[in-house]
Amino acid sequence: QVQLMESGGGLVQPGGSLRLSCAASGGIFNRNDMGWYRQAPGKQRELVAAIIRGGFINYADSVKGRFTISRDNAKNIVYLQMNSLQPEDTAVYYCNYNYGSKNYWGQGTQVTVSA
Repeated sequence: QVQLMESGGGLVQPGGSLRLSCAASGGIFNRNDMGWYRQAPGKQRELVAAIIRGGFINYADSVKGRFTISRDNAKNIVYLQMNSLQPEDTAVYYCNYNYGSKNYWGQGTQVTVSA
């Protein structure tokens, strides 16, 4: 059983920055895919950024140039650095682990961007 623990969410003003962390335990980490998704009220969950085994990285168009995903395989942690945050980035952010048929989600962390 893979467990994912997100942290780093909070309230930030427009233009500010936050760094989310997702600590994984109980699974293979250096050969799996990791991603960050978000879900705003009344909207579907959407991919924000993903880092695939082998190092390929994919971003949603809405966050390109502002967000950066990275992973530390030695610590089993994936990060999402979020800069130039805007009110439309407000959502619950979820960490996702995928390895073969195994797919797990974290509990989510709230990010609120407001003046």
